[in-house]
Amino acid sequence: MSTRGHAADDGLHLVPFRGLRYVPERVGSLAAVTSPPYDVVVRPDGLNQLESADPHNIVRLILPQAVSAGTRHRKAAVTLDRWLADGVLAPDPEPALYVYEQSSGDILQRGIIGALELSTPAEGIVLPHEDVMPHVVEDRAALMRTTAANLEPLLLTYRGNGNGAADVIERTVRRDPLLATTTEDGFSHRLWAVTDPADLAMVSAGLAEHQALIADGHHRWATYLRLREEHAQPGPWNYGLVLLIDTARYPLRVRAIHRLLHRLPVADALAALGDGFRIRRVDAPLSEAMESLATAASEGNAFILAGDGTFHLVDRPAPDLLARTIPADRPEAWRTLDATVLHATLLDHLWHIPDAPEEISYIHDTEAAVTQAERRGGTAVLMHPVREEVVRDLARQGVTMPRKSTSFGPKPATGLVLRSLALD
Repeated sequence: MSTRGHAADDGLHLVPFRGLRYVPERVGSLAAVTSPPYDVVVRPDGLNQLESADPHNIVRLILPQAVSAGTRHRKAAVTLDRWLADGVLAPDPEPALYVYEQSSGDILQRGIIGALELSTPAEGIVLPHEDVMPHVVEDRAALMRTTAANLEPLLLTYRGNGNGAADVIERTVRRDPLLATTTEDGFSHRLWAVTDPADLAMVSAGLAEHQALIADGHHRWATYLRLREEHAQPGPWNYGLVLLIDTARYPLRVRAIHRLLHRLPVADALAALGDGFRIRRVDAPLSEAMESLATAASEGNAFILAGDGTFHLVDRPAPDLLARTIPADRPEAWRTLDATVLHATLLDHLWHIPDAPEEISYIHDTEAAVTQAERRGGTAVLMHPVREEVVRDLARQGVTMPRKSTSFGPKPATGLVLRSLALD
């Protein structure tokens, strides 16, 4: 794999790799071995369902189950080696970039999967927009280090201008794909290999003039950078597996990530608000409660609290409360984010809950957040999504949002193509 020096104004440098893919004859179905990204899997219910879907489901690599962290990571490495030896997974014959398509109803998303040369935020090539949790980076680093593999692509976006990458994608999808499958969520997935030198050159030239926004995968990007530091010599650790989407052609959907507060009952959460917020009970189904949240969020900060069998709309925070609790040294767009108000005002100031895994879980699925809160006697804080342009503008200013502020999608299915660093 080639490498190069960076100038501060360099753009994206995406290179081919020999993808590891499931051998269809060795698994029940490609759909049965795929998984959502590791942080989207609802545990334990979703994890158990995926493990039982097929003995070779990719979740056994991205979320291995064992008593200790070290044992989990070694188990994943042993499993990966065994699947390679048994022919369950096999490398493609030559390095390629991969055109990837997802579709469901009126949703159509196409992009390119490849190994992207790593860069720090200061270089302005790949822009993060969220903070990360150190314990998650440490866990992902240990898993990647032990398996010597990138097991799932990050989701990155850029704003194209009809460059060569777009031409290659639209021409490639007219060919028969390497694989096609439909997952349980109703999304169809297709994958093509791009190996022609002229096509690869067009993609490279088209991307070289762009910067990208991390849409999904901040912890894995931070992990890539940590592992690059550990491997000082140029080589495969200088690159990380990504899916690049041109959102000028294929706009992503932006959804919220909800919070589950394990040890705070809803009654206590509401009592602690005092007169700092307006509180209204919403006696309606979840869908209607989320509509009321959307209406309130269009006028200011708003949240739904759930977990006691009903929904509570919390909005209109007192201006003096926000002035006391929100840091004043950040842009207005950051200070007015729902996630900022949640973490600075509610979690830190009123509820006194540290952002630690034993206290808070981050859940993408709205219904799952409510169900788990009711099951545990805790509180689900349901959020309204942030607009993509707000995210991108803050990222360009170098301002990171509170962790887990957004969920861009659709996300790539995990398990369709992997990258082994031993093959690069």
